[in-house]
This record gives sequence, structure tokens and C-alpha cells, in this order.
Amino acid sequence: MFLALRELRFARGRFGLMGLVIALMAVLMVMLTGLSAGLVNDGVSGLKAMPVSAFAFDEGTKTDNAFSRSVVDADQVETWRSHPQVTAAEPMGVSIVNAETESGEQVDLTLFGVEPGSFLDPAVSEGEGIGDPAGLVLSTTAKDAGIELGTVVTLDRLGTEFEVVGFTDGQATFGHVDVAYLPLGTWQLIAAGQAPDGSMPTTEQIEALDFDQASVVALQAADGSALASGDADVLAAGDAEASTTTMTLTKAFNASPGYQAETLTLDMIQWFLYAIGALVVGAFFTVWTIQRGHELAVLRAMGASVRYLLGDSLAQAAILLVTFTLVGLAAGIGLGALMPDGMPFALEAGPIAVASIITVLLGLLGAAVAVLRVARIEPLSALGGNR
Repeated sequence: MFLALRELRFARGRFGLMGLVIALMAVLMVMLTGLSAGLVNDGVSGLKAMPVSAFAFDEGTKTDNAFSRSVVDADQVETWRSHPQVTAAEPMGVSIVNAETESGEQVDLTLFGVEPGSFLDPAVSEGEGIGDPAGLVLSTTAKDAGIELGTVVTLDRLGTEFEVVGFTDGQATFGHVDVAYLPLGTWQLIAAGQAPDGSMPTTEQIEALDFDQASVVALQAADGSALASGDADVLAAGDAEASTTTMTLTKAFNASPGYQAETLTLDMIQWFLYAIGALVVGAFFTVWTIQRGHELAVLRAMGASVRYLLGDSLAQAAILLVTFTLVGLAAGIGLGALMPDGMPFALEAGPIAVASIITVLLGLLGAAVAVLRVARIEPLSALGGNR
């Protein structure tokens, strides 16, 4: 460590420039991680908030945007309810609509039709839960559009009116659109094309409706069961019986609009950033090792082992990487806190910690490849024996 610390002190200009590059890459890593987490939350936070083990779609439904393509009926729901590893199975309707508030503000909403009192019934932080045929429970993020309790929302083209009666406990969005929870019967009234024009839906209209379809079957598996762990054979056996295609909750995220394309794009950018970081650090230490080749040869001639020199070089790289990654991390978190509310950005400790560790480890890998040339330094070269 003596040599590593001495070089860091006396060549602080070169190490400072390299550290600045590492810090800037760490800032970019934090921003990409925050943007990725924000997009995930904006795309599927409504699904993540549900106590669901898996979703069963109609058999043969195209996986892209499957929530709005799939149509299941009451028989498929009953089949899953009778499954021995399922504690609850509920139909759920999903559709994205345009609407307008009474003040003329245009809003986009994802309608989640769920049975009141079921395990899908959302917890509310303000107002009351779903139950009234004309009542909507919205995501708290909908308040940013000026929506309040008692606001009347009218669906475009249909003209059906709803009153906002509550807000969820936390963000609930789907496909970058605020989720609006409503009773499944009301959702079926809309899906069947029998929603009233210019008025609010009523209990009598829902009771008179002969329409038992929904978008998906939400499944809650027994704790510790094979279904809860997403066992492929158990899911396939259930699908064969119910004529469905079932995905675990996490895999079902890919069935939301644009989720897979967005996450794959950001993941690819992140991994390119990691690779560039490793190459930059590796290139720096390659040049650095060449420049200090004479000093290393002298140390070898004085009896220093290859193991000592390698350890000293890697310790030098580790000090540089950890120090300036932390500097970049702090700067990135500071910049992230300044992001405007309209940007889908979320600073989550877990993803940022994982990304920081990967950045340091790949940087060390690049440095390790570079300092391997230390092992080939001959003590004789210190005495000019190679000339």
C-alpha cells in the first residue's frame, strides 16, 4: 500500500483527471438508474401494488399489451378458483380511456375494474373506497392534474360521468397513465357498450346487464405453494384446464404497454456504460503501468514479489474507483433530487447500490487486466539488461 498511496499523492493531477471521469460516469449511472426505476414505477406501479401472485390471460393472447387484448369469461375464473393451490381468483377489467374533468381538463386514465371487498380492492389514503357504481378511486398522482375529491370526470365519446370518491395509498399507474379503480360491474357496463350517455351509471343498470367478461383473472396463490413460486409445470397444468396463459406478477409487467421496450433499452444503455467504464479504467492503468515500468522493475530487483506488486496496483485502482464513485454517487443523487415532477424519475437505494457495485467491480476487472503486465516485468530491466 505504501507505493500505491505515494503515487496517488505525487501524481494527483493524473489521478484527479481519471477520478473526474469515473465520477461523471457514476453521475450518469445514477441518472440512468433513477430514470429506469421511474419508468418502471410509471409503467406498472398499479400492478406492483396488487397482492397478486399471477395473472391468467385468455389462451393465445399476444403477450405485447396483453392486458387490453385478453378477454376471459366466468367459466375460466371458476376453473382457477377451484385450483387447489389458489386461495383467491378474481376477474379484473383493464382498459385505457380518455376523459375530461368538469373544468375542461383532459386526463388519461387506466380503468381497473375490480370487485369491491375482494383482495384487489385498493387501500385508500383519502376519501372512501370503491362501491358506488359511479365512484372512482384514483392514484394520488392524479392530484397533479388538479383532480380532487368530488370532481366529476366524463369519459370521452361515451359521455358517462363518474365522481372521484377516493385516492389510493401511494402511486398507482399503468402504461404511464393514472389508474382509476371502479367496480367490476361498472367496468363491464362500459365494455359492453351500455354505459349511460350524459349521466352516471346506476346499480339497476348493472344488475340488468348480461355480460360476464373481464380482461384477466388475478390469482392469489397459497403461501409456499408451487404456484406461488411460479412453477412452470403447475402454471401449465392450470392453463390447460382453464384455457388460459398465466404469467407470474413480475413477468406480467411485460404485458403492459411499452414496458419491455423501455426497460430493455435502458438496460442496454446501462450495460454499455459499465463496459465503457471498464475499458476507460483499464486503458488508464495500462498507460500508467507502462509509465511506471522502470520503478516496478527496480522493486522486483529489490526482492518485491509479483503478488505484492499486483496487490498494490489493484489497491490503488480500488481507492480511485471507490472514492470517485462515491463522489459521483453523491452528485447524482443531488441532481436527481432536482428533477421536475413531470419526469418519471425515482431514486431507489437498492438499484443504485447494485449499479454502484457493478461499476466498481467492472472497473477493477479492467484495472486487473491492465496490471497483469506487472507479472511480466523482469528485474534485469531495472539494470538496463534489455538494452
